[in-house]
Amino acid sequence: MKKYVDGFDTSGGSAYHCAPMLTSQLPSRVEPYKLAARRERLEGLVALDKLPRLAEEAGDQTGDCHVVLEFGVDAQGRREIRGHLQATLALACRRCLVPLSQDVSSEFLLGMISDEALAAELPASHEPVLVENEQLDLLTVVEDELILSLPQVVYHDEADCHVSADQLVSKTDGEAQEAPATNPFAVLNVLKGKDALKGKK
Repeated sequence: MKKYVDGFDTSGGSAYHCAPMLTSQLPSRVEPYKLAARRERLEGLVALDKLPRLAEEAGDQTGDCHVVLEFGVDAQGRREIRGHLQATLALACRRCLVPLSQDVSSEFLLGMISDEALAAELPASHEPVLVENEQLDLLTVVEDELILSLPQVVYHDEADCHVSADQLVSKTDGEAQEAPATNPFAVLNVLKGKDALKGKK
């Protein structure tokens, strides 16, 4: 029987079976090739306020993202990272723009490459992750995956929203009333008036 911890196969025959390497805060940089050779497992937290690109996409955030990363080598000799992350973000409601808490999560499989040109050699199941000088920036990896996991739009429940459905309908009606009605005969009347003036001359 296979055993699963945080969604990962940890049975004795698994390529990723190892003693967990736990840290309270995920290290910002690692040597991924060495971790893959030892089939290491990292688990830790990433402070959301340390991710500037996430703030640009979703606004300022507080709290932490919980991350699990398992480094290994597959049957074809590819060095890879199986990952899972989850976080609670404050995202703006599309109707009232007031933030609401939204749980996001992602499971991903990364294939390590030393040159961007090698990305085409990875199977479709793997996302390429560039390793430079045998170093990998884990914060960038986590930030990328969080941004990819963002929902397109979020809404409060109507009972909790700061803008009611009635207000939305009223606003829409008001905008329609403000728009001047177009009279399809207005241009014709103007032309007739000009013709009448010509006849008087």
